[in-house]
Amino acid sequence: MTGPGPSGRGRGLALTVAAALLWSLGGLFIKALALAPFQIAFYRSLVAALTILTVMRVRGKPWNLDLDLLALGSSVSYAGVLILFVAATKLTTAANAIFLQYTAPVFLLVLEPWSFKLPFHRNDLWAVAACLGGLALFFVGHLEAGGMLGNLLGIASGLCLALFTLLLKWARIRHPGQSPYSQVVAGNLLVALICLPLVLPSLRLTPGQALGLLFLGVFQIGIGWMLFAAGNRHLSATAGMITCMLEAVFNPVWVFLGLGERPSGYALLGGAVVLGTVVWYNLAKAPVPDPVD
Repeated sequence: MTGPGPSGRGRGLALTVAAALLWSLGGLFIKALALAPFQIAFYRSLVAALTILTVMRVRGKPWNLDLDLLALGSSVSYAGVLILFVAATKLTTAANAIFLQYTAPVFLLVLEPWSFKLPFHRNDLWAVAACLGGLALFFVGHLEAGGMLGNLLGIASGLCLALFTLLLKWARIRHPGQSPYSQVVAGNLLVALICLPLVLPSLRLTPGQALGLLFLGVFQIGIGWMLFAAGNRHLSATAGMITCMLEAVFNPVWVFLGLGERPSGYALLGGAVVLGTVVWYNLAKAPVPDPVD
């Protein structure tokens, strides 16, 4: 296979940045909704699955998920990202949870070259280290050592995010005719199924809650993950995940604008470090050829 050209890489970056911006809106809406985390996870994943299926139908792309280990692993890892992050947030601080979820690029530094027999790039290492340093500044005074189980679940969420990104690429190689959105639909349905027993006693919603969950399901999760899956076609898994770290930068921006929660000076410095690193990395990054099956 030939690698993506400059125009393909630019399209991949644009789609991935758009996905990160949509994901970053989750903090504002989740804080504003007076609902339990698993209620939010259930409704937004169910709406997201229906949204993606509708878009696929309108575009004439059937949901043709091949029932093999690759598809199963992809769907389970996607569900793991969402469920483990919710569980981590319950058992440790929200700052710990999002910081540990974005250890995903650390796993990809090892897994992607090993999986696809690609060369290791030092720029990847420097970019990941700088972004993690920026995130650490972002949460100065909020990161805590306690909540060991929650912290472990946060790391597991990061591992699932790395695995899902890799498995999307493998699925494109092994099943070129299959829509990349099929695994996202299956993963969202799996999340809804797992969360259903926990929300059955309290399924009723107010109109305001329903509108908020509709936005989260349609845009923040549904369209957001569709954009990520589409952008993943044109970028290496590591490059895509480093770019997605913009989510952590913009999350508190929307919370500040919507709810008046002012970020600290350390947060502003950390955000500038992450934003600058992402810009530098993507300007300096040469296109990486697709792995050959």
